[in-house]
Amino acid sequence: MFTGIITGIGHIKSVTPLGTADDKDSGVRLHVQANNFDLSRIKLGDSIAIQGACMTVIAFDETSFEVEVSRESLNKTVGLDQIGEVNLEHAMRLGDTLDGHIVAGHVDGKGLITVFEPVGESHLLKIQIPAELSKYLAYKGSVVVNGVSLTVNSVEDNADGCEISINLIPHTLDVTTLKHLQRGGEVNIEVDLLSRYVERILSLQNL
Repeated sequence: MFTGIITGIGHIKSVTPLGTADDKDSGVRLHVQANNFDLSRIKLGDSIAIQGACMTVIAFDETSFEVEVSRESLNKTVGLDQIGEVNLEHAMRLGDTLDGHIVAGHVDGKGLITVFEPVGESHLLKIQIPAELSKYLAYKGSVVVNGVSLTVNSVEDNADGCEISINLIPHTLDVTTLKHLQRGGEVNIEVDLLSRYVERILSLQNL
């Protein structure tokens, strides 16, 4: 379990296929340079959220760690199959403060960036959400974008789902990889876990 509060920015240094070049169903092994991400408490089998996706540590040293990403995870995410900067977060421990919101680290799908532009000192981010996830987004609700817990400022329904708008303050851009977003790019989306339970409860009321 995570909070969506990024605790460091790492760098994927290598992406190694787990199968042969012709195997389209194989995953990859990532070697991640920790940079400012604290590895002092890491042990084998620990969970780390990478760009919002929960991954298991299979090897580590003082400055880096490795994880294996399944093909299913690669199909549902962006940013885990190429070299570059990534948002990192340690799993919550008993007694940690919940500064963001309850995050499972299970990416629900991909969103399309429609707007990313400065507005005053902040940046306006708009994301087109696919139809199957749009019902879980609400005004002033929570959403995870590339592992970052954010507040939804508006929701506009459309034929393809909905478009949400988010205000990104300078601090958020400084301490995450969101500064690298571009219009037309894709991001990892995790909807609020609580909204799924609400849907499940309501779906059973008429049975």
